[in-house]
Amino acid sequence: MKKLSLIATLLLAVLLLQKCKKDTYTAYAASTNTMFAIVNDTTWSADTIQAAITYNSAAKTKLFTCTGIANNKEVTISINIPSSSNTAGFPLNTFFADSAKMYQFAYYTKGSSGFVEQGAVGPGSGTVVFTAVDSVKKVVTGTFSLVSRKYNYDGNGNLISITINEVADGAFNSMPYTFSSN
Repeated sequence: MKKLSLIATLLLAVLLLQKCKKDTYTAYAASTNTMFAIVNDTTWSADTIQAAITYNSAAKTKLFTCTGIANNKEVTISINIPSSSNTAGFPLNTFFADSAKMYQFAYYTKGSSGFVEQGAVGPGSGTVVFTAVDSVKKVVTGTFSLVSRKYNYDGNGNLISITINEVADGAFNSMPYTFSSN
């Protein structure tokens, strides 16, 4: 009988311990920065931002441009789409850098003579995703990334190295923009 009560007590203890699981909390970091990214493994947050949507009535296109500058680094995004809508909005969509130069991305660093482009962003090597556009408040939210490649040649035209710069996990949060029509 003692064995039976000991086994029952052990089973009860095991069942009670199963019910006493530790609570797990998952924390999410939210940034209050308007435009930020990881540039070559270093956090970058733009302190100067210019964004605009321009409607061209003759060409029936909309052009979204955005430039963010901080710590002698500049990131630019330019998305040119066909549109017959002369409004301050922009479509929620994903755009990839293309060879037609309709969707362009660039990364610059500041040198002695100003900002210098750090290579080209080839087709498919840059992405911007528009997740929210408020055409009344004129703010846009989305994500972006790019990889630029600069080919370095010697005096004889031989390739000696390739410099790669990566702008990853970029985002713009409720970034204000201007709207104009011409």
